[in-house]
Amino acid sequence: MLGEAWAAMGSNRLRTALTMLGMVIGVGSVVLMMAIGQGARYAVAQTISTMGSNLYMLISGSTNAGGLRSGGGGGPSLTVADAEAIAELAGVSRVAPLHYGRQQLVHGSSNWNATIVGTTPAYLDARAWTVTSGYPFSDSDVRSATRVALIGQTTADNLFGADDPIGKSIRIQQSPFLVIGVLGRKGQNLDGRDQDDTVVIPLTTAQRKVFGTPFPGSVRTVMVQADSAEAMPAVEQRIIALLRQRHRLREGQDNDFYLRNLTAAADSAAETTRVMSLLLGAIASVSLLVGGIGIMNIMLVSVTERTREIGIRMAIGARQRDILSQFLLEALMISVAGCLIGLLLGIAGALLVNAITNMVIVISGGSVLVAFGVAAGIGVFFGLYPARRAAALDPIEALRHQ
Repeated sequence: MLGEAWAAMGSNRLRTALTMLGMVIGVGSVVLMMAIGQGARYAVAQTISTMGSNLYMLISGSTNAGGLRSGGGGGPSLTVADAEAIAELAGVSRVAPLHYGRQQLVHGSSNWNATIVGTTPAYLDARAWTVTSGYPFSDSDVRSATRVALIGQTTADNLFGADDPIGKSIRIQQSPFLVIGVLGRKGQNLDGRDQDDTVVIPLTTAQRKVFGTPFPGSVRTVMVQADSAEAMPAVEQRIIALLRQRHRLREGQDNDFYLRNLTAAADSAAETTRVMSLLLGAIASVSLLVGGIGIMNIMLVSVTERTREIGIRMAIGARQRDILSQFLLEALMISVAGCLIGLLLGIAGALLVNAITNMVIVISGGSVLVAFGVAAGIGVFFGLYPARRAAALDPIEALRHQ
C-alpha cells in the first residue's frame, strides 16, 4: 500500500510539490518564529539572572528645599543602622547598603568614567557576582575604609587593555586605589546599562573619600535579598513596618523611602517575552492551517480524477478501509515530506537570522517535535474527508465514471 501511495504521488510530481509547499512554508515559519521567540526569552532570562534573585531595592526619600523637590535617593533618610536592623528580620538573607555615583578613573595615561559602588561584601553575594581573578574585599576593609577596588570587565578593558590589572593602582578623586580583583562579566541589565562598567569599593571608603555624605552613616540605597520568592511578600511588609517605626512616621504619614521589588520587574519582562513567543508561534501556525486546506483541496481533486481507478479496485476485491487507508496514507506522506523539508528550511532560516543579526536563537527539540506533530496531525485531519469520500464511492457508479 505504501508503494501504491508513493506511485500515485509520483504520477503528478508538480501537483504533489505544490501541495507540499503549504506544509513546507507552515512548518518552516513555525520553527523560525518559535526559535526567535524562545531566543528572546532566553536572552531576557540571562539578563534577569545577572541581577540576582529575590531582591528588593530600598531607595532613600526625596528632599524639599525652597519648593524644589529632589528625586528618589536625594534625601538622607536611609542609614547603615537601618540596613543592620533589616538584616535581623525573619526571611532576610542578605543586606547590602549602597552609596554610588559616577567618577573619572585614571591609570597612567588612560582615563575612564565609570559607576563607583560603595558597599559591603554582602553585595557580591546578593548579586551572585563572582571575582574571576584576585580576591574580594572583606568586612575589615569596610571598617578600616581601605582604598581597594574591584573593577568590572568593561572598566578593566578601557583602563588596562590587555594588561593584568591585579595589583595595579587607579586614581579616583585624586586618591589612589589598589585593584585587588576583577569581577565576572554580567552584561547589560534590563534597562540597557552595562553592568560591567563598574568599580566596587568598601562602603566607608566611598562615604569618606569619594562622595562624602550629608549625614554620618547615610546611604542612598539598601539592597535586600529574601530567603526565597515565597518569603518576599512577608519580608516586604516587615521592612516597611520596621523603617516606619525607626523613622518615627505617624499613621497616615507617607513613607520617607521607596521600596522596589526587582524580582517583580524581572518577572514582568519575562512574561512579556513569553507572550511574544506564543504570539509568534500562533501567527506562524496560521500558515499550517492554510497548508492543511491545500492538502484537502488537492486530495478532493485527486479523488475525482481517480474515480474509475477506485471503482476497478473495488470491483477486484478492495474493501472500503483499503481505499480509505490508501488516500489517508497519501495525505500523510505529503504532509510528512512537507514537514521534513519545512524543518530543514526553518532551522536554516533561524541560523541565517543569527548569523546576520547576532540575535539569540534557540532551536529546541520540543519546538521541532511540536511543529512536526501539529503539521502531521493537520495533514491527517484534512486528508480524512477526501479519503472517506473515496471509500464511500459506489463501485458501479465509479466504473461508469469517464
